[in-house]
Amino acid sequence: MDFPTTRMRRLRATGALRGLVRETDLRADRLVAPLFVSETASAREPIHGMPGVQRLPIAAAVEEAREVAALGLAAVLLFGVPAEKDSEGSAAWEEEGVVQLTTAAIKQALPELLVITDVCLCEYTDHGHCGVLTRDGRVDNDATLELLARTASSHARAGADIVAPSDMMDGRVGAIRTELDSEGLTDVPILAYSAKFASAFYGPFREATGSAPAFGDRRSYQMDPANGHEAVREALLDASEGADMVMVKPALAYGDLIRAVKRATRLPVAAYNVSGEYAMVKAAAAAGYLDERSAVCEILTSLHRAGADIVISYHSKDAARWLSEAD
Repeated sequence: MDFPTTRMRRLRATGALRGLVRETDLRADRLVAPLFVSETASAREPIHGMPGVQRLPIAAAVEEAREVAALGLAAVLLFGVPAEKDSEGSAAWEEEGVVQLTTAAIKQALPELLVITDVCLCEYTDHGHCGVLTRDGRVDNDATLELLARTASSHARAGADIVAPSDMMDGRVGAIRTELDSEGLTDVPILAYSAKFASAFYGPFREATGSAPAFGDRRSYQMDPANGHEAVREALLDASEGADMVMVKPALAYGDLIRAVKRATRLPVAAYNVSGEYAMVKAAAAAGYLDERSAVCEILTSLHRAGADIVISYHSKDAARWLSEAD
């Protein structure tokens, strides 16, 4: 397969290049809003560590998507919180799983809004790791690939415009691309979490999804924050396997790597302004230590300046409102 040609065709087909221009002005159509969708929630459930962010039932997620579209944001990114978990994370690829049903509902209501789905098992496994485990408790990389590919294809069949594997298993982009192509889903792009670091900034997210590891940590498959060279190598490997876009996560402390990955891959790059980064700003603003609006706009602008074509941020809706007020 001619990956560069096919990659651009997929991106054009979904409109995913809309607004991705090389300038540093902050714009709403370069921001993505993450949404947490819960299979058990009957109403919006506040997330303690993330003021203003909630776990949503499907109907409320559609309402949020309407607001996102009205604000001119680029897309939503869906994370699922299932009713039940097991050792394999089998709820991740159910045809009527929470992400699959939410994707279908949003696309029916808002066909022009881009829907990106997170592809990982950590929200669905009872042990909280991003893959299946061996008998001695290690993550089995190769056994996990088939399950990730199955999950990604189920999302695409439900209507996802872009699938985003965040697990950090070796070879998962190639496995997902092969699975999508075999099902005739050749125009569905892959946004790979290529440089995802073992970070202290993920704590509130794990509260939101109930995905904290039951034992150990994720350092065996997430990246060492000190090893920037590996981040570039991983992004290049993902590109060689068919990734259409790549991501750096977290964002705020990794501007140098956003720039390095952009230069090395020449692909659209996403930066994920993660839950802990969001919580820091919210806490400081609540304490009166800084002006939230000014701080958020400065942070998001800096990430675009570093080379991010899109930024995934829990601040996205607020930032879009502030930008519209400034016009």
